[in-house]
Amino acid sequence: MTLVLSRGLCLAVVLSALLVMGWHGPIEQAAAYHQFADTRAWLSLPHAADVLSNLGFLVVGLGGIGHMLGRETGLRRGDLGYGLFFLSLMLTAAGSAWYHLSPDNARLVWDRLPIALACAGLLGAVFCRCQEQLREWAVMGGLVVAAVFSVAWWRWTDLQGLGDLRPYLLLQLLPLVLIPLLQAGSGTGRKERLGFALAIACYVIAKGCELADHAILEGLVVVSGHTLKHVFATAAAAVLAWVYASNTSEAA
Repeated sequence: MTLVLSRGLCLAVVLSALLVMGWHGPIEQAAAYHQFADTRAWLSLPHAADVLSNLGFLVVGLGGIGHMLGRETGLRRGDLGYGLFFLSLMLTAAGSAWYHLSPDNARLVWDRLPIALACAGLLGAVFCRCQEQLREWAVMGGLVVAAVFSVAWWRWTDLQGLGDLRPYLLLQLLPLVLIPLLQAGSGTGRKERLGFALAIACYVIAKGCELADHAILEGLVVVSGHTLKHVFATAAAAVLAWVYASNTSEAA
């Protein structure tokens, strides 16, 4: 796939997604969203499994930042995005744990905001590496604004009694399509593309586990779907951290 064709397809995907979301209208959060399956406490810690399963994000984020700061070579193109991605993983660990201690919409802001920033960081990292003629600071600045807006829009409409998730959902879903297209158009190496494909597969499984939260707990008893969501999402992040570390080590 040529770079021009890749750009055209990416633009078509974004425009199509915006048109579909505009035609569909507001997407509200499920009324029972905060009613997670596993409410068991451990050592007086409420919702212990959903809280503690966030520790993986902290470990991966610290590992990524540590590798980035420990390199002898300086920053390379895409590192702003990866830095934001790793930092956002650490913030996700804190925000998601805080939310799951006592789930409600006010706390959910601090869960969703770092997730949105992580998506923006990852998309920005790949975009800047594949489109080298663009200014990295401008790309990252625009994506950070989009991430903050997506959560702010949901919260503002939530306070108005609606709670429109469309911008937030777009920011999560678009990278799953845009990143493979960008990599195909720029001739990204096979190992990196396979790593991203594996990470995307883990993330899709994570979202499936989230939707089957209660059914999984009923079937497995020992673990709920939402806890497994955290585990598979952590696995996706770990794969991406490995791809980043592998690439930067080879380039050193």
